[in-house]
Amino acid sequence: MDSMSSLTPSVVELTPEEFVHRPHPPRLIDVRSGLEYAQFHAPGAISLSLPRILMGRLPWLKTWVLPHWFRTLPKTEAIALICLTAHRSPLAAQTLVKDGFSQVFNITGGMVAWQKAGLPTQKGTAKTAEVSD
Repeated sequence: MDSMSSLTPSVVELTPEEFVHRPHPPRLIDVRSGLEYAQFHAPGAISLSLPRILMGRLPWLKTWVLPHWFRTLPKTEAIALICLTAHRSPLAAQTLVKDGFSQVFNITGGMVAWQKAGLPTQKGTAKTAEVSD
């Protein structure tokens, strides 16, 4: 094993229950579409879709597709990512690690596991993504 690989930040997997029981949970970002988010989402989750995260890696698109609050996040801030079934969130998590974020968490099982665990959800539009802008 390469000694450098142990120094590289990696994604930490958390179940929905582990996430909600953390004393200081990370900022939760829902990487589903705005329509999916509006149907139901975890309380406090901020909507920022996977395509926006991926397009935001392109320097000429960054200011157009990523909200100011996200562009100015410290790379040391803890961030958790969630989607519907944990297919999109791992990709978003790996992207953020590649972009230099050092505390990245993936919610295993996504919102399906969240609901199966009986955790609360909310309905509403994705406008919360811009509120902190």
